[in-house]
Amino acid sequence: MPKKLAAGNLMTKVGAYAFIVVLIVAVVAGLAVSKLVDQQAWVSLALAVLGIVIGLTMITEKEVTPFLIVAVALIVTNGVGAFATLNTIYGGFGTAIQQVVTNIATFVAPAAVILSVKGIYALARTK
Repeated sequence: MPKKLAAGNLMTKVGAYAFIVVLIVAVVAGLAVSKLVDQQAWVSLALAVLGIVIGLTMITEKEVTPFLIVAVALIVTNGVGAFATLNTIYGGFGTAIQQVVTNIATFVAPAAVILSVKGIYALARTK
């Protein structure tokens, strides 16, 4: 007889697969940025939805603070646009790296919002 997965165990597996898919999509779409101009909105939507899945399923209470710190660092780094100078080395290289970072930030932002709201709710509930 096949084993039944507990709901929490199933959600953890879904979240783990979503995370792997996000990394693949973020890197491939970032490196193919010049070819995917028309599809970038769909890529962003897919990454945001996967970010919501991760935010709801994968991050434990113990991991919230480190995740939020990393999210802030990633989003700030993305906003700086520091990779543009790499275009002088090889045309489009800096743009591709920047798009990979943007894609990952697009994924992380919804998860960070969900975890922040959960944290605010937890703080308000304990008072």
